[in-house]
Amino acid sequence: MAKKSAKRKSATTRAKAATRKTSRGKKPGSVTTSPKPRATPAGVYDRQHLASVIQAGTGCSGQAAKRTLNAVLDSVVLSLKKNKKVQFAGFGTFEVLKRRAHKGRNPGTGEAIRVKASKRVRFRAGATLKSGI
Repeated sequence: MAKKSAKRKSATTRAKAATRKTSRGKKPGSVTTSPKPRATPAGVYDRQHLASVIQAGTGCSGQAAKRTLNAVLDSVVLSLKKNKKVQFAGFGTFEVLKRRAHKGRNPGTGEAIRVKASKRVRFRAGATLKSGI
């Protein structure tokens, strides 16, 4: 029986093979596109779904995706608490509106009541969101 001789791969061949394994066929320096976003299925908690979309798009761990989502949402809430407007280009704008105190009526008894001043958040959809729906 003849012994098979082991072929030695050249350095360039090994480098090309390593590049193929790490880049999965992408050219060096090419931008990786995220997978197509999917709609939230019925009965799914939206925060969990958004974290899974972040995880799939960036390739990070599930815990890192949750931390990222929480950091973004916390930043939006803190900005709104300071009465600042938060804009996501193409998506929309969140802003705080102040409602003044006014008189109202209790619908059950018809009694006049005083409604306290309050704040509320308003969202206005951006052009990209409007055209995408």
